[in-house]
Amino acid sequence: MEPRRFSGKSHWYHETQSSRCPADVLPLVPEAAWVDDRLLLDLSLAPDPALAQEAWINKARKLIPLLFPESVTINRLHTLSSYDRLSTALTVAQVWGVQRLCNHYAALLAPQPGPDSSRESNRRLTQITQFARQLAISPTVIDATARAQLDESGLSWYDRVTFTQIIGFIGFQARVVALFQALQGQPVRWVPGLDMLQDAPPERFSQPEPRWAADLPPVAISHASENQLKALTACQPQLALRELSHVLVYDAEVLNLLPELCEALSEGIDEEDRALVTLLTARINGSAACFHQTAQRWRGEPNLPEAMRNGERALLAWSHNHPRERAIIQAVQQLTRAPDRFSAAQLNPLREQGYDAQAALRLLAWSGLCGWINRLRMGLGDER
Repeated sequence: MEPRRFSGKSHWYHETQSSRCPADVLPLVPEAAWVDDRLLLDLSLAPDPALAQEAWINKARKLIPLLFPESVTINRLHTLSSYDRLSTALTVAQVWGVQRLCNHYAALLAPQPGPDSSRESNRRLTQITQFARQLAISPTVIDATARAQLDESGLSWYDRVTFTQIIGFIGFQARVVALFQALQGQPVRWVPGLDMLQDAPPERFSQPEPRWAADLPPVAISHASENQLKALTACQPQLALRELSHVLVYDAEVLNLLPELCEALSEGIDEEDRALVTLLTARINGSAACFHQTAQRWRGEPNLPEAMRNGERALLAWSHNHPRERAIIQAVQQLTRAPDRFSAAQLNPLREQGYDAQAALRLLAWSGLCGWINRLRMGLGDER
């Protein structure tokens, strides 16, 4: 029997199988597909906040056409179609519940032809959808077995890197959109019933020196293309990307821009504040190797990494006498666990501690970027 293809998704809650439609069906908010700014989704902003963040915002914008090109050529090494990419983006957007983001990717996905209705296609879509959802909301459940299932689904090494980058990027975008909405004082509209990210268990951080190891073979320098060599060189100043670079370089175009985004966003953030945010996001998400790497370079209050390692109760007790750090911790916790519930109320304690809107925005956007890198580690390798 000839495989069937159907177009049209009538709502933004994405399912793994399409159903027969008598005619093309528009998404609930079709105009959400047509935005001038595909990062901030045409949020109406006063000029000052936009201009102050222009450098890193422009770097992030450049990643979108690389991760979601207008047309995708499928071949043996690159099997992720436009439908695969956009359905993954919508899956992750739904996990984080930021409605503006869900509307956008639902509207982009709606006209895409879905995969055929064969058992193999349905199984492949189910597996990549499940992996995307788990890596977003429960990254600690991702293990070698889950990653092996991506190989069984037919994803190449190139596909797996691009696929994981998409998951990380959409999580970052959800937090950036949530931050700009909070700056405008927009009311929080979160979808009831969505799970909140739970902090990783303390046992995950019990190893004295956890190390990350990729379960993809690294790209050998002797076989790397000129573009790949350029990307590898660009990553060396960024410690967080250095050990990942020989795997991320399978998608060299994206990797070329990622260290530029890291540099542009980190500029102007106090080094100790940046380390605090990096520690906290790694602790929540469960990236023990990233936590250990940052803790080794920590030069602030000596008891903070240990309190953070022991869990929220110990961290709350430590922060009682550190109001400045407590304001950062509370805002980062809310944004990391549930960006759909982040509002202007979480920015007020930072302002009371002397942060202006621009400094708070940049610092909290950094937490979104840290979450992205945490998921690259956990989606592409093991911490031993």
